[in-house]
Amino acid sequence: MLSEESGGGNVLAATGLNIKKREFVILLLLTLIVALLIFRVAWVQLVQGAQLQKMAIEQQTRDRIVSSKRGTIYDRNKVELAVSISVETVSVIPKEITQPEKVAGKLCEILGIDYNQIFKKVTNKTSFIEIIKRKVDREQTDAIRKWINDEKIQGVKINEDTKRAYPNNNLASYVIGFTGSDNQGLDGIELMYESVLKGLPGRIVSETDASGKGMPFDRERLYTPQDGTNLVLTIDETIQHIAERYIENAVIDNKCIGGGIAIIMKPKTGEILAMAVKPDFDLNNPFVPSDDNQKAKWNLFTKEEKSAIMQKMWRNKVVSDTYEPGSTFKIITSSAGLEEGVVTPTDTFTCTGAVDVAGFKLHCWVVGYGRTHGVETFAQGISNSCNPVFMEVGRRLGREKLFKYINAFGLQDRTGITLPGEAKGIFHNINKVGPLELATISFGQRIKVTPIEIISAISAVANGGKLMKPQLVKEMRDRDDNIIQTFEPQVVRQVISKETASTLCELLAGVVAGGTGKNADVKGYRIAGKTGTADQGVNTGVYVASFAGFAPADNPEVALLVVLNDPKGSSHMGGAIAAPVAGKIFGDVLPYMKVEPRFSPDEVVYKETKVPEVRGKKLKEVKEIIKASGLESRIIGQNPNDEDLVTQQSPKPDIVVTTNSQVILFTEKGNQVLEITVPDLKGKTIIQATKMLKDIGLNIKIEGNGDFVGQEPAAGTIVGIGTQVKVKLGLAEVE
Repeated sequence: MLSEESGGGNVLAATGLNIKKREFVILLLLTLIVALLIFRVAWVQLVQGAQLQKMAIEQQTRDRIVSSKRGTIYDRNKVELAVSISVETVSVIPKEITQPEKVAGKLCEILGIDYNQIFKKVTNKTSFIEIIKRKVDREQTDAIRKWINDEKIQGVKINEDTKRAYPNNNLASYVIGFTGSDNQGLDGIELMYESVLKGLPGRIVSETDASGKGMPFDRERLYTPQDGTNLVLTIDETIQHIAERYIENAVIDNKCIGGGIAIIMKPKTGEILAMAVKPDFDLNNPFVPSDDNQKAKWNLFTKEEKSAIMQKMWRNKVVSDTYEPGSTFKIITSSAGLEEGVVTPTDTFTCTGAVDVAGFKLHCWVVGYGRTHGVETFAQGISNSCNPVFMEVGRRLGREKLFKYINAFGLQDRTGITLPGEAKGIFHNINKVGPLELATISFGQRIKVTPIEIISAISAVANGGKLMKPQLVKEMRDRDDNIIQTFEPQVVRQVISKETASTLCELLAGVVAGGTGKNADVKGYRIAGKTGTADQGVNTGVYVASFAGFAPADNPEVALLVVLNDPKGSSHMGGAIAAPVAGKIFGDVLPYMKVEPRFSPDEVVYKETKVPEVRGKKLKEVKEIIKASGLESRIIGQNPNDEDLVTQQSPKPDIVVTTNSQVILFTEKGNQVLEITVPDLKGKTIIQATKMLKDIGLNIKIEGNGDFVGQEPAAGTIVGIGTQVKVKLGLAEVE
């Protein structure tokens, strides 16, 4: 019995132990499962939570982009150059559309889009939303809205949008640039200032069910877009029109295969007032070729050919193309020679027509006309644009000193102008420049520069030797017209001394007064400049005619570069075809900028006339007599009328005065003599002096020619109203 009981106890004990083991294993498994579940929940919440939340929102909501209003681009006087106008975008939500054929047909009818193209989008159930057409006019969207309301159509949406518009079409196209279908900047200022012009888009958010359809009673939420920043450019719309008009005429008249360029800059600040490139393109239709022949054959071109045509049309030659500058580069050689002291204006040279350099004969341009310049001073050499003179100056400088100034003027660097695709000048490696290369560089051949580099360099001479960074943007403004940021002029470096610059300004004024640039002369203004004619390779027959200059020569307010590419007309010479264009541009721009003319002796004709006897006559009759004599009348009296008699006049009858002088008329109701203090006219131009005297009731009489040397009566003298003040002109003493 004892042995049986002992055996039974062992069995029970073993059975209990197994149960405990199973319980432990089950508990362990349950613990592990719970731990895994906790880990999974934590993983989902902490690690995948943000992503899953984003996916849930995307699945449960639908949003549509609302375009922001792109910032306006203004000229320097706040004239609009690029604006955003309100249009709309038509889109569809395929999952909400129950009659795709009907919807596609109506949208095709109103929007004028291919039916199959619309139907494919309307039936694309894998897409939440499909854009049917952007930039839709209000008239069309109003028709769609009426149809939606009348027919109770679901799934067709209309959102506010903006469309870029350019009020002046082609004006300044290479400066402003243009935008793409998504209002993104693709060229010019539109591209370079994309981040500030574009603003921030808004959204329209709505809830959807599991199938992607809109929820009943759901209200769409609008997140308002933020408008872009406005830009004020340095460009002057009026000056841009002037430059474009004259350069376009020049391209046509001279049959310029490569087109033409005109750049106008303020030398003291580096501000670009105009940048004209012809031919150009319409900013409102930038993907349509400007060439009529290409437009007619457009469908015959391959995709690659179309792209090449567009890229060529959009290419801004002012900043992206290089050319051989020819004799306009002599301004750089002159600056270096004068600054380094290797030449003075009175140094003499002898032009025999050709110079032998390293076994090659390099000719002066006049050889083609069977002439030479003979003995000439350096000043005359500049006026004559004599190549041998500049070859000698280059030899005296040597390659190191000449390249020092080439670099100082920034001709081997990009200027940093805020336009895309800027190139830089191409020069020989200085270590490979021998006597032949040095000679050709000295008169601007076998090197290449960009037009923006040349106008910047010329402006440095006009600006007392200070090189300025070209500037296109003056200010950034918010939608309330508050200034956010102002861009100040930037001095790059002092290239030459003020004294050297002043000397060179006078020498360049001589080029226009009596040298190769005389066709750029403008009556009343001293123009300084240099012509250029350069073949763009050996025996290519391709020439560039140019003129670079500034005015007025003694206080430059505006610098100008005119470039005509590959002219095939009657001449290819810069003095013959580029200089006249410059003269016309200066002739319009300077008066517009209120730069007062200062006439030289041979430009002014002072007409004189006798004062008529008008005493005792009625005012009505007297006014006609005075006007017929080329004079002006000024009445002194109490409430004068046409029936009053003239009792006194000043000046007296038969006195000889300058035309447009005033005759002071006293009526019987105002018989008195007024006294005037004569002002000091020293330092005044003829126009300033005439206006100053007229304003106070005095007249002017010019004696002699030249500069102001005196006046009679002297300043401070008391005289009667109407008295003539003689202004004496002659050769003024130099202090």
